[in-house]
Amino acid sequence: MSNKTPMTVRGAEALRQELNELKTVARPKVIASIAEARAHGDLKENAEYHAAREQQSFIEGRIKDIEGKLSNAQIIDVSTVNAGGRVVFGATVDVLDLETDEEHCYQIVGEDEADIRHGRISVTSPIARALIGKSEGDEVEIQVPGGMREFEILEVRYI
Repeated sequence: MSNKTPMTVRGAEALRQELNELKTVARPKVIASIAEARAHGDLKENAEYHAAREQQSFIEGRIKDIEGKLSNAQIIDVSTVNAGGRVVFGATVDVLDLETDEEHCYQIVGEDEADIRHGRISVTSPIARALIGKSEGDEVEIQVPGGMREFEILEVRYI
């Protein structure tokens, strides 16, 4: 059993961009801030120095976190998936809430990529878990925090 974490190509690319930004911009900037604060003398009373050290600690921690996530990622290119209309990781799913008659569009992504404002839901969320394996035209009952909801899967896309 692999301990790989599923991630979309877009999610992996976003992490790589953030890592590059941290290493090439943020890290050098904070090192310069520490050097400048050191030049001001007594470090015990130097708030700029302590703030810069704290920022450096945060940046280094985030770099390690991202490197760990990327090293454990199983990157899935959804556009190459041929699931025959079935909902799989990375798929974009249009559903109809049968109670409210509202349409919703969700993409099922890794935990770190989830952003409900942009319609990206975690593969571990109740909605995603209920949709995975189902096909266009299926009706699905989903237990959500607000109670039981019933959705019809209108369309499944792999983009």
